[in-house]
Amino acid sequence: MSEILTGRCLCGVIQYRCGPLLYRPTLCHCESCRRASGAHAVGWLTVAIGNVAFTGEVPREYASSPGVLRTFCGRCGTPLTYSNVRRPAELDITLCTLDQLELAAPVDHIWMQDAPGWDVPSDALPRHARGRH
Repeated sequence: MSEILTGRCLCGVIQYRCGPLLYRPTLCHCESCRRASGAHAVGWLTVAIGNVAFTGEVPREYASSPGVLRTFCGRCGTPLTYSNVRRPAELDITLCTLDQLELAAPVDHIWMQDAPGWDVPSDALPRHARGRH
């Protein structure tokens, strides 16, 4: 996908522009994402770190585990990004903060080995025990 996408946090004090996508979007079921979001899975899209621009307030940062930095809105709490030192040129953005959700449908599920027993996707998307790579 070569389109430029836009998004924002729930309260709208943080907006962003990003794109193009480096990979097709995914749904992550890992324990870290679940705890950071309070949801059973988090949708992610990935862009080059230099292809993201935030406007409005600056996202707050939280080092959720060694080498991992997550950002969120300091006003409404919306989770916004995930970065990992093992992928220094990439930034993952929470999929459902997009303004144009129809342009970035997830293509698979990752980290199913961490999913609770009741988290059984009913779609036909591929499921990966860990990451897709």
